[in-house]
Amino acid sequence: MNPDKVITEMKASGVRGRGGAGFPTGLKWELTKKEPGPQKYVICNADEGDPGAYMDRSVLEGDPHSVLEGMMIGGYTIGANQGYIYIRAEYPLAIDRLEKAIAAAKEKGLLGQNILGSDFSFDIELRWGAGAFVCGEETALIASIEGKRGNPRPRPPFPSVSGLWGKPTFINNVETWANVPVIIEKGGAWFASIGTEKSKGTKVFAVTGKVTNPGLVEVPMGTSIREIVYDICGGIQNNKKFKAVQTGGPSGGVIPEKYLDMPIDYESLQSIGSIMGSGGMIVMDEDDCMVDVNKFYLQFSVDESCGKCSPCRIGGNQILHLLEKITKGNGEKADIEKMRSISVAMQKASLCALGQTTPNPVISALQYFEEEYMMHIDGKKCLTGKCRDLVEYTIITDKCIGCGLCAVRCPVKCISGEKRKPYIIDQKACIKCGECYNVCKFSAVKRG
Repeated sequence: MNPDKVITEMKASGVRGRGGAGFPTGLKWELTKKEPGPQKYVICNADEGDPGAYMDRSVLEGDPHSVLEGMMIGGYTIGANQGYIYIRAEYPLAIDRLEKAIAAAKEKGLLGQNILGSDFSFDIELRWGAGAFVCGEETALIASIEGKRGNPRPRPPFPSVSGLWGKPTFINNVETWANVPVIIEKGGAWFASIGTEKSKGTKVFAVTGKVTNPGLVEVPMGTSIREIVYDICGGIQNNKKFKAVQTGGPSGGVIPEKYLDMPIDYESLQSIGSIMGSGGMIVMDEDDCMVDVNKFYLQFSVDESCGKCSPCRIGGNQILHLLEKITKGNGEKADIEKMRSISVAMQKASLCALGQTTPNPVISALQYFEEEYMMHIDGKKCLTGKCRDLVEYTIITDKCIGCGLCAVRCPVKCISGEKRKPYIIDQKACIKCGECYNVCKFSAVKRG
């Protein structure tokens, strides 16, 4: 195929970037190819940073040549002779496999000068990321490859116009690159026959959390959440009740039970306040506290903010402060509107997608689980026991048989009593760890 034919097949396939934004891959290649200049670059974004996500790591460890071949095809198509794989340093096995794959490809004449005797030359180098989540954003990633601090920059110009060292550049993530050789081999129409009208092909999800069989799942676009959670992953652990699933990692949102049968594609997830992201899927059950989960994600995003723009730097901290206030029992109704107001400001004014999407978990939780927030604020209660300042453990006298197991397991020895008589918890000394509640076989410990 000539480069134009490759782009035709890529556009016919309908494949969209699997790194989160879902931009049409063939169009991105076409825009970069049209840019003038003798020097262009191809980049693979392997800086997989979402909590619970390990899709890219699996591909790089198990089939690195698929990514290399995809990048070669991309380089040939746009007229680039150099590619870079930006991979997080915390993936030592993936790095080792990539280094061996690159060396093997060069030995066979598939990388380097005049590949297979043609006039096409292309090489690939690795660049290690230092673990900054913000470097998953393409302009911050480019800055990091250039040896600069990984800060995003305003767009336009987009990387397809001015990217690495000011040259036309296109970036795709690992899963997108791994799809390229199969699309070229079997044709764009074949790939487009899988999935939905606007979301073609398959998607790999890292399903973690409270499912019976966590792991990597590859399904056609349009598969429902119920099929993934119950049919493929065996349902919720210990027959607990499904509460929600978080897609898109710290940038995504929670999806409640009423949307279990919704097909998973880019538009459907966006319509209910979440995103596809790179493919992380964390399943929660009835024992998970939505306020506590939101606090975890906000803490992550605040820690990972580069601090360059004030909406992200200050806004994220303010929302986190309000969440901490609520989980300690000091929340007020006005805090809900404050969080919503700050979220809107962050979405509109943050420099990059990290800041723009940081409030997403809170926005979606307030949409679907506001009553749980109000229980924390008005009732000063956390029914799941995850917010320790809002929990009190007491022993039900009529149910306690005086076995003493709770006293034995208590780490601070605040439970006292006599054998075969009801025990008592010293509330002032209790650290609210919940060990007594977990160990009691007679439901004699009440959490409230």
